[in-house]
Amino acid sequence: MIDFENGSIFKLKKVDDDKFAKELEPIMVPGETVLGCYKDVRDHVIFTDKRIIAVNVQGLTGKKKDFTIMPYSKISVFSVETSGLLDFDSELDLYFSGVGRIRFEFRGASDILDISRIISIYALK
Repeated sequence: MIDFENGSIFKLKKVDDDKFAKELEPIMVPGETVLGCYKDVRDHVIFTDKRIIAVNVQGLTGKKKDFTIMPYSKISVFSVETSGLLDFDSELDLYFSGVGRIRFEFRGASDILDISRIISIYALK
C-alpha cells in the first residue's frame, strides 16, 4: 500500500497503455477506460476515467502485487509542477480526503499538464 504518512514518491515514465491491460482486467469496472500508464522499475500507476490505480510489485518473482485504488472523487486538492530547463522531472501532489498526500514524480517527457487536465475533468464532476 502507498505510504500516505510519508507521501511516497514514484519515478514514473510513460509506457504503452496496453502493457498492463491483462493485469488490470479483474479489477476494472464495466465501462472503465485506461487513460494513461506510467512505470518505474517495478511499480506502476494507471490513470483511468474513474480512478488512479497504483500497483506495488512485491517479492522476488513479482507475482505478489498490492493495488492501491485512489478515486478521483476523493481528491480535495492537487498540485502540478512542470519540468524546467535543467530539471527534466515533473511532479504531481494529490491530497485525498481523510487519507493524506501522495506524490508522483514523472521522469523525462511525461505530459504532466495532460495528466492535470484528466484529473481536473474527473475530480471536478
